[in-house]
Amino acid sequence: MALSPTPQAQVRVGVLLAGGESRRMGRDKRGLRLGGETLLRRNLAFLGSVFPVVGLSVRSEEQAPADLPAGVAVIPDEVPGSPMGGLAGVLARFGEPVFALAADIVSPDPAAVARVIDAYRDVDVALPVAEDHLEPLHAVYGPACLPHMRALLAGGAHSLLDLFPLVRVARVSFTDATRFFNVNTPADWTEAQRRVGALRPDAATAGVGTGDRPPRAPGEPAVLGVVGRPDNGKTTLIERIIPEFTARGLRVGAVKRVARLDIDYPGKDSWRHSESGASAYAVGSPGKVAFVTRQDREAALDEIVSRFFTGYDLVVCEGYRREAPDVVEVFRSGAGYESTVCEPGEPLALVTDADLAHPHRFGLDDTAALARFLVERLGLVRDA
Repeated sequence: MALSPTPQAQVRVGVLLAGGESRRMGRDKRGLRLGGETLLRRNLAFLGSVFPVVGLSVRSEEQAPADLPAGVAVIPDEVPGSPMGGLAGVLARFGEPVFALAADIVSPDPAAVARVIDAYRDVDVALPVAEDHLEPLHAVYGPACLPHMRALLAGGAHSLLDLFPLVRVARVSFTDATRFFNVNTPADWTEAQRRVGALRPDAATAGVGTGDRPPRAPGEPAVLGVVGRPDNGKTTLIERIIPEFTARGLRVGAVKRVARLDIDYPGKDSWRHSESGASAYAVGSPGKVAFVTRQDREAALDEIVSRFFTGYDLVVCEGYRREAPDVVEVFRSGAGYESTVCEPGEPLALVTDADLAHPHRFGLDDTAALARFLVERLGLVRDA
């Protein structure tokens, strides 16, 4: 059933962004089949059920499949190589607000789309925020974004995150990120098949939470995600558990996912280096060094770990539920949520003050016991 946006939030165009190169997947994701149909056709059909005008954004017209549904407009990227370049071409083509959807989303939700569209009132962008993470490829972009996109692209900036400080943005809060789940890696594809019932139940659940995992390569750290809904105490648990690991002689790194990263402020020399056009810059002191580089897409967790944490024993991540190979969930009863963010069998351990069942459940203050469990389960072997 088509949505009926209010006059203030009129969005007629839905566009599927399919110009990516699928580097992390290792094959063209658009041809992956769920329920006998490709992701591309599934998501075009979804947009067709919601919007009267449907477009397909691709790097070039040659990239578009020959068997597209009738009426789908093919729009080549204005500047190839990033979603922003694709959206610039889309906005130039239609000249009106567009709803942009990632081509590799698994189960788009009409109710989520309706909420985002309803938030597009007197703003230039409306997008979801789920588990403290922006979803820029499930969003409405208005025509006023186009000149800013073109200026950013001309300056070598390709990330949509660079656009948001320049325009008016409505952020729509969602407590559950599962409706935005998309396929980036082979592991994501396995999870997508499980979600739609394309795997046998035994294949879908084999090994979940059992601790059976291949041995890590020399210098490769264990990676642990600490996840949970907002305000449940993820950061507090991390700052308590890292000393438990370091007291055992373990070398520990940490990763935090944020919507926008700014470690400088105008006027500092390093900021001036960046503003002059440097693609990367470093700031060093006797005790610390920081390295900043521009990217046209968000770095995957495995890229961050392999680039910066080789030789560490453990990397603890706040968030990254879908990317961390193992996760611990924090659920605090006073935070006001009725359910955990993880599905049954997903987390290695549950840290909670609520009466929730889990084979490895720990209280909010049982940090030492949790650390002992994780040291054994993750195979961390430094001397105490």
